[in-house]
Amino acid sequence: MSGAIIEVRHLSKTFSFEAGFFARGERTVYAVNDVSFSIQRGSTYGLVGESGCGKTTTARLLVGMYSPTSGEIRYAPEAGEARNIASYTKNEMRAYREKVKYIFQDPARSLNPRMNVFEIITSPLRYSSEWRGKDDAKERALKIIKEVGMSEADLFRRPSEFSGGQRQRISIARALIMEPEALICDEVISALDVSIQGQIINLLDDLRKTRSLSFLFITHDLKAASYFCDVIGVMYRGILVEEAPAADLYETKLHPYTKLLFDGALGKEAASNAEVKTTLEAEKGCPFAYRCPHAEKACYEMLPELTETENGHRVRCLLVQ
Repeated sequence: MSGAIIEVRHLSKTFSFEAGFFARGERTVYAVNDVSFSIQRGSTYGLVGESGCGKTTTARLLVGMYSPTSGEIRYAPEAGEARNIASYTKNEMRAYREKVKYIFQDPARSLNPRMNVFEIITSPLRYSSEWRGKDDAKERALKIIKEVGMSEADLFRRPSEFSGGQRQRISIARALIMEPEALICDEVISALDVSIQGQIINLLDDLRKTRSLSFLFITHDLKAASYFCDVIGVMYRGILVEEAPAADLYETKLHPYTKLLFDGALGKEAASNAEVKTTLEAEKGCPFAYRCPHAEKACYEMLPELTETENGHRVRCLLVQ
């Protein structure tokens, strides 16, 4: 079955907070602002951007950790029609979370230090309708631990006995136990040594091929995104400013912010060193205008639509359009 497994339509998420000791009322942070994209079945969609741009909030919205302020997240199971997950019953939401699994950035914090690897990997299974007893769980855990490049003996050790890369493999194994269709990977290589990062990327790539998995890959590592992702979306202050096939984006960067990111990754001097602002209210203009070396008056007054410039390449910039 082809087509999109997950489709995000005009997704927004705001958070409210008290604006100081003497402030009256609340201020609003626009963490995700009118974001739309789709993850094709069997492919990898990458979300890149600086810290605080809304990548992780978007990922957490997709698995129901947060509820959207507005917009839709539509999921199409392998055998079924696409539906907005907001319409799901409690049981349907539980089934969705079994098929779309989240892998956290820091395995040291997401793995229970009091459990051994077998208990960690099989814990999602134990509390699901798929539980068939300890013998079946051990058989499944043994198959999966080998699939992620570890051994049977590792099943009965604790997380503290492993390196960071091995702990991330355990996190991946835990996500696989429910036979998911999609994995949401939130900065899964950022805490690892460079030599180990490549191994984890290769493992995920192998799993994509052998299991026909789909991925949302959250990262600030443009090299990793260019290697692993089929399509990359660039976020800035909660807004998707550019999207393109990975190879095209690497060769043809259109938005000034995307160019700044790639220049930074290549060690070039940035055209702007301005501090990234928090979006505290809805803005009329482009959120990057105050940092953009090419900004014109219109850029501060109007936020353009995400417009397709060529096949599969979309950009939100008045100067390009």
